[in-house]
Amino acid sequence: MPEKYKSISVLTVSTASFVVCFACWVLYGVLVAFLVDNGVYSFDAGQVGWLLGVPILTGSLLRLPAGVLTDRYGGRVVFVTIMLISAGFMYLVSYCTDFWQFFLAGLGFGISGASFAVGIAYTSLWFPREKQGTALGIFGAGNAGASLTSMGAPHLLNFCTDNLHFLEGWRQVPRIYAAILVVVSLLFWFCSFPRKVEKKGISILQQLAPLREVRVWRFGLYYFFVFGGFVALSQWLISYYLNVYAMSLAMAGLMASIFSLPSGVIRAIGGWLSDKFGARSVMYSVLVSCLIASLALCVPRMDVETPGQGVMCTKKGIVESVTASEIVVAGKCYKLRAKQQDDLLTIFEDRKELLVWPTTVFWQEPLVKVGDSVLKKQILAQGVTHIFFQANVWIFTFFVLVLGVMTGIGKAAVYRHIPDYFPHDVGVVGGIVGVIGGLGGFVGPIVFGYLLQATGIWTTCWMLFAMLSAVCLWWMHVTITRMLRQEAPHLTENIEPFPRPT
Repeated sequence: MPEKYKSISVLTVSTASFVVCFACWVLYGVLVAFLVDNGVYSFDAGQVGWLLGVPILTGSLLRLPAGVLTDRYGGRVVFVTIMLISAGFMYLVSYCTDFWQFFLAGLGFGISGASFAVGIAYTSLWFPREKQGTALGIFGAGNAGASLTSMGAPHLLNFCTDNLHFLEGWRQVPRIYAAILVVVSLLFWFCSFPRKVEKKGISILQQLAPLREVRVWRFGLYYFFVFGGFVALSQWLISYYLNVYAMSLAMAGLMASIFSLPSGVIRAIGGWLSDKFGARSVMYSVLVSCLIASLALCVPRMDVETPGQGVMCTKKGIVESVTASEIVVAGKCYKLRAKQQDDLLTIFEDRKELLVWPTTVFWQEPLVKVGDSVLKKQILAQGVTHIFFQANVWIFTFFVLVLGVMTGIGKAAVYRHIPDYFPHDVGVVGGIVGVIGGLGGFVGPIVFGYLLQATGIWTTCWMLFAMLSAVCLWWMHVTITRMLRQEAPHLTENIEPFPRPT
């Protein structure tokens, strides 16, 4: 078979396999929510966070050794091995009956997440440097597997449980996922070809030498945000929609897919953009956009009353009259803003109006009564401001979509750097960057759960996301500015200098 067609076949089958692996990797996001929502198991918010995160932990920690093994033995063998091991543990999920069994099974099938490091190293070998951004972006679109699970798994659970009439039917779902993994692993084996990096006489320690470079860890931080945040939110959003907007599991999964599906598919475009405009320029745009969208999502749904401007007496005297609209003291009339009950009912109880921004209603309530003796500068009426914001689901979802699109582009931009700076160590460097990014997906749901328990505020997850985007943006700007000023002053107008040979 000509080399061109081999590369296309490898890219196609690698991407398809990664889609399936990623769909399995995030299964707990739907499955655990289903089990808790239907009372099959009583896991608290902390336990839910751990179950969502533990498969991500395994897949993250194993990315580095998976990348090293890929560089030494080739991606074909390593990819198939990962899928078969994951299939075995996925099948065991169907026999779980308590938290620790789910925990251990999740540790096992979480190995499917390590397939990313394998696919990156293996796929990059089949394409020239000028096309690697696009190729790796297409492969990375396998992240869309998260949306397949968020959209499809709720319907599969309904089918297997006979529309919730037989809840134990949920055990068929992990068995179906395991069977798909086995089938796809066979397809991968027969449609791929052996190829690996030639590294004769190089030890493991020599392979790990690139990890001493700060640049690798900076790439890791970026990936912690764009990929780890994506994985964490793709699972957390299902619970978010269930609790904040009182949706069904199927609808919550569909809404969550609005975040995860574009993030996966757009990754291919992110690779092309990185090839054309430079990965650093793309990352700047990604981080700025994520910061703005996260800050917008930080605004919570609210229905609160707070003190407002009151009415002060200008001279002492006796209160002669008190109504909802005025107070008379010693012959002087003080006008009040009366409470309009009809307006309140329309805005705050009916809630049919689409509110893009928080809406307020202000009124003043008398604090004195007829016959009272009041002094100068004494408060006659207190002001009350009623603030309402419905956090409309479509406005909320729009900003979620923006985050999904930008994180998808950012994931491709991060990995576009690696073949340029580390052409002979893609597996190792890609592995450690993947480890750090995956740890974000592990830590995210756990931190989200504990923040929710501590504050009772669902929007704390967006506050954390905004903080991370700001940190990444600051570090990137400072690093690039220092590099251009110290090493290449003539490039201060060019944000994407060509990497030095390694």
